[in-house]
Amino acid sequence: MDTASLEKLNHFRLARVPVALVTDIQSGISIVVSDKTSVHGDLGEAIAAALHSGKSGNVTIEDITYFINVYLPRPRILIIGAVHISQALLPMAKLAGFDVTIIDPRTAFATAERFANADLIADWPEDVLQIRPLDPHTALVALTHDPKIDDFPLTEALRSRCFYVGALGSRKSHQARLQRLQDQGIDEAQLALIHGPIGLNIGAASPAEIAVSILAEIISTMRSGARVRSLSSG
Repeated sequence: MDTASLEKLNHFRLARVPVALVTDIQSGISIVVSDKTSVHGDLGEAIAAALHSGKSGNVTIEDITYFINVYLPRPRILIIGAVHISQALLPMAKLAGFDVTIIDPRTAFATAERFANADLIADWPEDVLQIRPLDPHTALVALTHDPKIDDFPLTEALRSRCFYVGALGSRKSHQARLQRLQDQGIDEAQLALIHGPIGLNIGAASPAEIAVSILAEIISTMRSGARVRSLSSG
């Protein structure tokens, strides 16, 4: 790989943009193509399909064989709320291969003592997400029960097409949440994407069990193809 291609790949990786390195097998010439790049014809369709599926492989077009090497952003979980469930979910999610960030403006909760070695931000989500925006490779988990903290990142997650959006709360509190978000202009189709009550129904009771149910639902959503589909929707 030449230096220019490597620099482009690193640029897109840092920006969390899906990208492919497309190499002409015979000549060895490579180009870097992001999901925003327009490549016409059958090759363009093959690249789009590879970015959609996340799978690398060979493709032959007009007697020329290309290898399409796909690089998708590492999946991450953004947790809103430095609560007991978050303390259990953090190490589990890391073991499962996710990058994890926790945001909570309540400095009594968001402490290094409670979340050692965590990417922990004690600030309002509105401010953090301006600097670290959401994307389709992110799962958003809202756990504070406080509309002043949870509602903004939930709406941003829907607008950013996060592959998973979940919120803690009873069915009654979830219905109230949906009404608030609808009043803010979120349509019913988008609201239906929110997992609430959050997590798979495994009868979870303790914070650790609830964390297991949340992580299982995130992984199920990602592996079912919902994450990939979200990249091409809208």
